Amino acid sequence: MLSYESLKSGYESNWANLQIRPARLAEANAAARKAINAKATYEQVERLTGVPWCFVALCHYRESNFDFDTYLGNGETLHRATSLVPKGRGPFSSFVEGAVDALRVQNFVGAKDWSIARTLYRLECFNGLGYHAKGVNSPYLYGGSTLYGPTEARAGKFVADHVFDPNHVDSQLGTAVILHAMMSQDSSITFDDSPSIVPHSEPDEDAASSVLLMQQTLNRLGTKPPLVEDGISGPKTRAAVSLFQQQNGLQDTGLLDGTTIAAITRAGMQPAPTPTIDLSQILSRLESLAQLLQGGGAPQGGTTSGQVISGGATTVANDPISLLERLLALANNAAPATGPATQPVPAPAPADQLKPIVDLLGALLNKDAKPVLGQVNGALGETIGKMLDGKKTALGIGGSLITALLSAVTASPNAGGLAGLLGTIANAVPGLSQFAMPISLALTAWGVLGKLEKWAQGTAPPPKVTS
Repeated sequence: MLSYESLKSGYESNWANLQIRPARLAEANAAARKAINAKATYEQVERLTGVPWCFVALCHYRESNFDFDTYLGNGETLHRATSLVPKGRGPFSSFVEGAVDALRVQNFVGAKDWSIARTLYRLECFNGLGYHAKGVNSPYLYGGSTLYGPTEARAGKFVADHVFDPNHVDSQLGTAVILHAMMSQDSSITFDDSPSIVPHSEPDEDAASSVLLMQQTLNRLGTKPPLVEDGISGPKTRAAVSLFQQQNGLQDTGLLDGTTIAAITRAGMQPAPTPTIDLSQILSRLESLAQLLQGGGAPQGGTTSGQVISGGATTVANDPISLLERLLALANNAAPATGPATQPVPAPAPADQLKPIVDLLGALLNKDAKPVLGQVNGALGETIGKMLDGKKTALGIGGSLITALLSAVTASPNAGGLAGLLGTIANAVPGLSQFAMPISLALTAWGVLGKLEKWAQGTAPPPKVTS
C-alpha cells in the first residue's frame, strides 16, 4: 500500500531537483502570475478551511485553468448540481463556497502539516497515485519539468480510465512546476519542513483507514477493474463507490458517506455462495478404508465404491454421514483383543456407541449457548477413552477425510445422527461461517476426543469436584 511516509523522500528529492524546461518557463511564469493575481479570493478559502491559498490556486489551475465559475472538485459549473464525481454537489453561489465544499470532501480541512512533501502528496492524491505503479513521475505534478518526459525522464499518461499510454507526453503544466514559478514571484510562499514537536494525525490520514477497508471490501465484491488498495479516495475509487450506490439504491455521490460505508460493509459480510463439492473421491476413500478395516480388502467383482457388501446383501452407501458412522463403527471394532486367551472378546460395537460422543459435544453447548468451562466428568472420559484405545491409527487416517467431508454437509433441523449434531452446533454457535464451521468443528471434536483418551490413560489431571 502506498502511503505518505513511503513516498515522502521521493517528493523531497524531486522538489530539490525540479527544473522547469526552458521552453515552458514563460508559460509557467504566466500561470504563476494568474494565481498570484487572484490571491485575495484564494485567501478567503484559506481563512475558512486552513488550507494554504497557494494549494487552492494549484488545484484550481489543474481542474479548470483558473475559471472562477467552476467547482474546485471537478471543474463543473457552479450553477447546477455536479454530474461527475463527486456527484450531486451544489449548486453554489460562489467559487469560495464550492471550494470549501471540495476541500471538505477531500478531508483537507483542518490539516496542519503543509510541508513541501505533504503538499505535493496531497496535490497528487487530488488526481490519483496511479503513476507510481507505472514507474513514471506524475505529469499532474511535474509536467513541463525535466522530471517528466524525454529525454531526461520517462513519459506516459493515462489517456482514459485505466488506459495508460507509455509514449504520450502530457502537455499541461504540472502543479509543482507552477508552484516553483509562484515562489520565484511571491516571497511570502514558504514551507516549514521542520518536524512537528507534538505528533498529530492529519484528517486525510484518519480517513485513509476507512477508505482502505472499503477498497478491500469492494474488491472482494468483484469490482472491475480491481481498485488499488492505497487508502486514497481517488477518481477510480469514487467511480467504484458511485457504481455500488447505483446498484444498491443509494444516493449516487461517489463519496464514502456513513450510509454508503455501512451498506458496503453489510454487503461484504454476506456469506459467499457455497461451492459445489465433488464427494466421489472422498466417498471412494472412505469406502476403501472401510473395506480395509473390515478385513475384506479391495472391493471385488463389479462392486463399486458406492456399494457395501453386508451379509450377502448389497446396499448403496453414497450417503456421507452413513459412511462416516459406519467407518467409525468399524474402527471401534478393529481394536486388537487384549488380555488372556481365555478372556471372551467383546462383541462388535454398534454405531450407536457414538452416542456418548454426541452427548458430550452437545453438553458443551448448554441452553444459554455458553460453553461449559472446566473438565468433563471423568467417568465419561474413561468410558470413551477405552472405546478409542488401540484405534488411533484408523481414526488418524479417517481424520484427514472428515475435515473435507464436513465442509460438504448441509445440516437439516430434522436430521439425526452426526448430521443433526452438525445442525445443532451450526445454529447454536453465532459467528461461525459456512467455511470456518466445518473445519473448526472437526478440529474441536478431534481435540476433545484426544483429551478424553488422555484422561482414560491417567496422563491428564483428574477432574475437579464441583458442587
